[in-house]
This record gives sequence, C-alpha cells and structure tokens, in this order.
Amino acid sequence: MTAFPAHAQHLDCLQVNLALLADRHHGTGTHARLGALPRRAPRPLADGPLAGLLTVEPTLDEQLADAAALLGLDVADRRRTGPGEVPDTTGGPLYVVADAYHLPWVPYHRTKHVEHSFLVDDDGGDTLLISDAYHNDTQWGRARPVRLPYGREDFAALFKALADGAETVRFTPSPLGAPPEPGHVPGPPPEYLRGYAEHPDRRAALEAFTLETWLLARARRLHAAYLEERRGSGLPEPVREHLRCWDGLVEHAYLAFRRVDRGRAEPPGLFERAAEALAQDAVAFGTGAAVREVVASVLRIDEMALDDDNLTVHPEFNSIRMVEIVEILEERFAVEFDPADLVPENLQSVAGLRALLNRALDHE
Repeated sequence: MTAFPAHAQHLDCLQVNLALLADRHHGTGTHARLGALPRRAPRPLADGPLAGLLTVEPTLDEQLADAAALLGLDVADRRRTGPGEVPDTTGGPLYVVADAYHLPWVPYHRTKHVEHSFLVDDDGGDTLLISDAYHNDTQWGRARPVRLPYGREDFAALFKALADGAETVRFTPSPLGAPPEPGHVPGPPPEYLRGYAEHPDRRAALEAFTLETWLLARARRLHAAYLEERRGSGLPEPVREHLRCWDGLVEHAYLAFRRVDRGRAEPPGLFERAAEALAQDAVAFGTGAAVREVVASVLRIDEMALDDDNLTVHPEFNSIRMVEIVEILEERFAVEFDPADLVPENLQSVAGLRALLNRALDHE
C-alpha cells in the first residue's frame, strides 16, 4: 500500500488525494511536483455574499489540469452523481469530491459545508477501502490521513446522504517528464486585498480571508519543499523566516475572524501584514531567490552563507565574478540592464542586484 504523501500538511483537501494517487502510479514523492509552479492568479468569486472578490482557491477543473500537467494523471472518466446515487466503484481507484458535511471521518462532519476529496478502491470483495490523506487542524478537531474499510451497505448509505451528489473521476496514468523547473510566485493585483479589507460584511470577509491565508501559506510551504528537494540542501534562513511570517499571518487572520464572529472589535493590521507577506514573496521565492541562487553558484559557496548585504566580505567575490553574475542574470531573465545602473554600488550586494533585476523586468 502506497504511503501517504510526505507533504500532506502542505496540500489542500482536493490536492492531497490527487497527490496520493500520483505517488501510487508514479512512485513515492511524485506529489512534490505540485510545488513546482505557484498557484494561478486569483479568480473572481462567482456567487454568494462575497461575489466579485478575488480568491486563490483553485476550482476542481484547475486541480485536474494541474494533475495532468504535473502528476501524470489524465482524466479518463468524469461524472456527476445525482442526489443519493451510489457510483460504480469498479475499474480502478475512484477519486471522489463530495460535501465534507456528510463525511464522518473529517472534522467538518455535521459542522461545515465544504468540498472534500477521497479515494475509493474496490477489489470485488465485501469491503471497499476509502483513503483520505488530508492533514489539517481545525476548530472542530484534527484531520489526519486515514484508510477506512467500508462495507457495501455502509458505503451506499454514505452516498445516499449526499443531497447534492458527488463528482467522481477516474484517471489514466501518463508518462512523467523531467521534474519541472520551479516557477516564480506571482503577486496578486491590488484589488485582491482591498476587496477583503473594505467589504462591509466583516464576518463573511474575514472568514473567507482566513481560508485565503491558509491556502497561500500552504502553497508557499509546498513550493519551498520542492525547492529544497531540487537543491538537495536546506532552505536559506530568509526563506524559513518568510514561511514563519506566513504562519503568523494565518494565525492573525483566524484570530481576527473569531473576534468579529463573537461580536468583538476587529484587530488592526491584518491586511497591512498580508501586503507585506505578499511583497516579500518576491524576495524569498521570486527575483530575490533567483539572485541568491546565481550568486551562490558563481561564488561556489553555500546559499545559506549569503545575506542581503555586502558581498565583498566573501573572498570569492571580485570584479570577474561580479561581471559573471550580471551576465547570467541578463541571460536567464532575457533582460538588458540599463548601463547607468551598472556601477559597483549596485552590484556588490544581493539587495542591490535584486533591485537592479526588478528595474529591468519592470521596463520589459
């Protein structure tokens, strides 16, 4: 039996069982590829009290597209069961998305309506096996990866309780290429945070924003894990510190929601803190990370030894290496630096090189 994904705590409730299936078909650790490319740009919410606000929560269609592109899982059959309809479980693992309110093994059972996934295996015997790799701590209790045997009658009863039916998907494994190159974490548009900060329904806005921070933080931890595995070494301390900042933001958002939910005043500073975390993504994972990687490679030193300040403290740094760093950055990002910017003061620190690169990218 395939082990549960090592990074389950960094995956959302739809991703995590796609990850479990990918590891089953392609080998342990395949799921880490989900961390190669950061989440897509935020999309507008279509309905509900927050309609029109932007969300980073991917749709099932987007999750399935990622599974095909990154995990070697092509959709072979996708169906929507009717209310109370029990799906056909023969023919290989069945990926199911249903309302967690009706799923007894998750903390959301009888407490919260939210889409949730699980896998069903049917070997033709009297018992089916449900697998769910979800890992999370919630206000209603802990969710941890589980495998649960279900008699056929109990399984039928589970589906008959689903008033809205369920989505079922079967996959065909497809060949995996080389591990994808890590992408950069894109910043959301200004209206993303502004919409939540200014929405008049503070309870609804903060409840939704708590989920947003949770998704953003998990995506960044998964991306960091992928970078760590690709490099074969530990994460630089600035990245670790940035991840701790994201964890603090998640806690701040949840605290703000709970205070407002109880009729108390909204704690200040949440959205300023979120803006700072999003801005620092570029330093930890974007151009800042790229500059650090190039500098460490050219100087042949451990990236952990770099800070943002003076590179001349490293004996390996000299004018030849400085020019080499500039040329590699121009080639990698397909830019040409402004000649007026090419002065030693801009080229002798990670911070200066990052600013140089950002200016060049802004003018593209």
